[in-house]
Amino acid sequence: MGYDFHAIPIIDVSPLLCKCDSPIMIEDQEVRKVVRELDEACRVAGFFYVKGHGIPGSLVNEVKEVTRKFFDLSYEEKVKIKMSPKTGYRGYQRIGENITLGKPDMHEAIDCYRPMESGEYGSLGKTMEGQNLWPESPSNFKSLMEEYIGRLKELARKIMQGIALALGGPPETFEGERAGNSFWVMRIIGYPGLIGDMQYNDVGCEAHTDYGLLTLVNQDDDIHALQVKNGTGDWICAVPVPGTFVCNIGDMLKVWSNGLYQPTLHRVVNNSPKYRVSVAFFYEPNFDTAAEPLDFCLEKTSGIVKYQRVVYGEHLVSKVTTNFSS
Repeated sequence: MGYDFHAIPIIDVSPLLCKCDSPIMIEDQEVRKVVRELDEACRVAGFFYVKGHGIPGSLVNEVKEVTRKFFDLSYEEKVKIKMSPKTGYRGYQRIGENITLGKPDMHEAIDCYRPMESGEYGSLGKTMEGQNLWPESPSNFKSLMEEYIGRLKELARKIMQGIALALGGPPETFEGERAGNSFWVMRIIGYPGLIGDMQYNDVGCEAHTDYGLLTLVNQDDDIHALQVKNGTGDWICAVPVPGTFVCNIGDMLKVWSNGLYQPTLHRVVNNSPKYRVSVAFFYEPNFDTAAEPLDFCLEKTSGIVKYQRVVYGEHLVSKVTTNFSS
């Protein structure tokens, strides 16, 4: 990012959510305020917190609780849902198995994707075909996570209506053929606390940008670990704000906006002695969507195409197949 921001804004999205899918939402003054705030956040930081999101705090907390219970299990139990290319890269990965910038990350995780049937996207989708692998313990893990995914999909869809308006387009810009059948991703992540003799790497996840449209992160309230890089190279801590999700934009929005919105480098460094859990939900385009600069974004950028056409599924597969060490 080219901006020297030192804080991440907090946006109350409740007025937007109340008017989404309504023909009068564009004229509503409270919606316009949210849209202006989203525009500034996406232009300056690429990150923002959302409050007033309507997701029950009890559900948000229970998701973290069952996540912690799973990671407390023995390795022999966790590896029963081991991720591999044969599972469509779904399932559990041990500490150090995920690779970022060529280095093993100090975290363990369960990776989930929108289920994909065999042949659904032909040769394009072959790598990602499969169903999600859910653990038997905790017993409510699968049902809870599927409820959570459903709610986050709808929340993200509505926030994307606000971002579409912020870019100057119609609210339905990122629905239909672009993201109406979102190939969503969810990573359920555990970061060991700081220990004296690091076995792998002291960075929980190295610096990266996200692949798709919008990420919503549910992180522990009492551990400061997520860091965002500003335009002068300083790492700004995304301090947990209870009752909010941390949101950030991804690579595909950069392409569609023709660079008006840029994803921001971020990383995770858990310097706490406590084990940290984080559940990151990624709202992505349709798997076979080709992202290219939108006409109304080209008008704002002198008509010069800054980013070439990218098929989301190809982009995702290129990332997934290089971020995993067997």
